[in-house]
Amino acid sequence: MDNASFKSIEDLQVSLGDQLQAMRLAKNLDQRTTAEKAGISERALRNLEAGRGSTVESLLRVLKALDSLEGIDLLAPKPTVNPLNLLRDAKARQRVRHSRRERRGA
Repeated sequence: MDNASFKSIEDLQVSLGDQLQAMRLAKNLDQRTTAEKAGISERALRNLEAGRGSTVESLLRVLKALDSLEGIDLLAPKPTVNPLNLLRDAKARQRVRHSRRERRGA
């Protein structure tokens, strides 16, 4: 996908649909077979491939039917701890000082 951040949502849907169609064709599957394997209607698959809106469930079913779920982690990666942010946020440790009153009572 060439610089997706500048594309509209509609353009992104069309690009995703094109990629799904290319994946399906590379596996030599027709729409009917793919839709049956995914458990969705042919119309839902056609809409998905045409970028005309769909559900996340339909997308996941098609990806699963095409044995292509490995890309899911790329769509929504798990957040990680950035060590540089930890350094920026870290405060210098300071000694705890007790007041004289606290020291006498102890």
